[in-house]
Parts: sequence; C-alpha cells; structure tokens
Amino acid sequence: MLDPVLRRWIDPPLDRTGAWIAARGISANAVSLAGLAIGLSSVPLLAFGHYGLALWVILVNRLLDGLDGAVARRGRPTALGGYLDIVCDMAFYAAIPLGFALARPENSVWAAVLLASFVCTCASFLGRAVVAVGRGEPDTGARGRKSFFHSAGLMEGTETILAFILFCLFPTAFPWLAGIVALLCFWTAAARVIATFAAESDS
Repeated sequence: MLDPVLRRWIDPPLDRTGAWIAARGISANAVSLAGLAIGLSSVPLLAFGHYGLALWVILVNRLLDGLDGAVARRGRPTALGGYLDIVCDMAFYAAIPLGFALARPENSVWAAVLLASFVCTCASFLGRAVVAVGRGEPDTGARGRKSFFHSAGLMEGTETILAFILFCLFPTAFPWLAGIVALLCFWTAAARVIATFAAESDS
C-alpha cells in the first residue's frame, strides 16, 4: 500500500548508488545474494536477544534489496534476476518470525501464525503474477520497473519492514504485533484472490 509513495523518495538515491555499483562490475544477483546472507544472520541475533543488532541487519538487508533492482536497471532486468530477488525476499521474511520463535517459547505459536500468513501472501502474490502473464495483463509500474507482474495489497514490502522494526523495538509485544500483522496478511491474500477472480470475470 505504501510502496508507491515510498518509491518516489528512495528511487533517486538508490538509482545513483546502483549506477555506482554497476560501474564496478558488481551484478544485481550478487547484491541479492549478499543481502540474503546478511539478512539470515538476523536469526541467531534474534534468538539470543540482540534485537538492536538484528534491527540494523534487517535495515541493511532491505537497503541491498532496493539496490539490486537499481543495479539491474543499469542494464536490462531479467526474469532470472527477478526470480532470485523474490526467492531471497521470501527466505528473509521467513527468517524473522523464526528468530523470534527461537528467542522466547511464548513467541512460538504467534511466529507460526505469522509464517502461515506469509505463505498465504506469497502464494497470492506469485499466483496473481502467473495469471496476469497468462492474460497478457500489463503491470501499472507504480512499484517501479519490475521483471514480472507485481500485485498491490494492504501488506507489501514497506508495511512488512515497518512491522519488523516494531518487532525489534518492542520484542516483548511480539505476540500481539505478530497477530495483528498476520491478520493484515491474511486480509491481503484474500483480497488478491477476490481481485484475481473479479479481473477474470471482467476479461
């Protein structure tokens, strides 16, 4: 929901930095993999209660996630690069609830619920893209130039990162926060399914 608004602010500096990185021969895929490696280090940090350090790791991961697209745009974004990017994103998103589940036993149930909601949003997002490609449906481009169709939703990248930031700032409130985020994710997945069927009916 907030992604198109945020992109107006972050795209210019990301594009400049991406151009600098690309000029040094570093590929977008290398940036994606570096971001994933850094992001996965949040799991042990969260498990041992180092929430401040985990927050910094999360922010660095998201910075690199923005930069890989900026690097790719210096050439021609490819389907393989987009595939690797989304796989790295989903692996990182799954890592955060896992870290909180390991940190405190009382977090486990709500971390599992949050992971289930992430599976639903991921399935609805990628499934929507498959249907859109099959129908030749164009992307609006509101979320930047992508290698495949990106569907809108209540919970997108910006909202998810805000949730992760709140988790780290208020770790004792994780069960409550995770429950709220999971509800919003389930809502997003359901809305995408309804929108997909509605678009099919209109076509």
